[in-house]
Amino acid sequence: MVSPVQTQANAGAHIAVRNVSHWFEQAQGPLQVIADLDLEIQPGEFVALLGPSGCGKSTLLRLVAGLEPATTGSLQHDSQAITQPDPSRIVVFQDPTLFPWRTVWNNVALGLQARGLLKTQRHRVDEALALVGLQSFAQALPHQLSGGMAQRVALARALVNDPSLLVLDEPLGKLDSLTRLAMQTELVDLWQRKGFSVLLVTHDVEEALFMAQRVVVLSDRPARIKQVLVNDLPYPRHRGHPRLAELRHQALSLLGLAASW
Repeated sequence: MVSPVQTQANAGAHIAVRNVSHWFEQAQGPLQVIADLDLEIQPGEFVALLGPSGCGKSTLLRLVAGLEPATTGSLQHDSQAITQPDPSRIVVFQDPTLFPWRTVWNNVALGLQARGLLKTQRHRVDEALALVGLQSFAQALPHQLSGGMAQRVALARALVNDPSLLVLDEPLGKLDSLTRLAMQTELVDLWQRKGFSVLLVTHDVEEALFMAQRVVVLSDRPARIKQVLVNDLPYPRHRGHPRLAELRHQALSLLGLAASW
């Protein structure tokens, strides 16, 4: 296993998924989306999930985040059972879902406000905006932002809670290609500076391999782990490195797309 990047004494979460299976109840009967899955994320580690559309990747994220319970098996965060959402595990979705009537500053402050911490910890909002480079847009409204800037606000809204696990569900999927490449580098930089653990879902093979230390390739539904690809390249990474091309071919082969490369 790749050693986690050494940042802030690895402040990230240790996540353990043990023999998890999950079903959705439907009118025509139960639909199994995850089968007998075991996964471990070490403190400060960056792990990405790849798999066919609809295989259960986002469902696994929801279970890890505590947004719903697994049908069978167990999930733990630092040896404690995951039974509900917690500010230490924050999800960033594809859509930034900003409140259009609130300024950037007030959107980022939502988590602290909901927890009754804003009066004493206002400085954390400014710190989070500084982390994503949006200090000068604190009083802007969402409609005044580009897509990349809006996603940075969503990241700042997550980071203000000082999470130990950042759960990323296709967070760059709606961005143009150049902004997406830039945001990939910015996310890796944030992860290295802050030391949280990351679990990323993406359909972009190159994105997963460029950002993550381990890429977990899942099967068709119900999701099982087909293979774990370890990327031991140091950071910062160069997109043209031969090792990335080799791993890309392996990933595409596992996804049934070897013939196109």
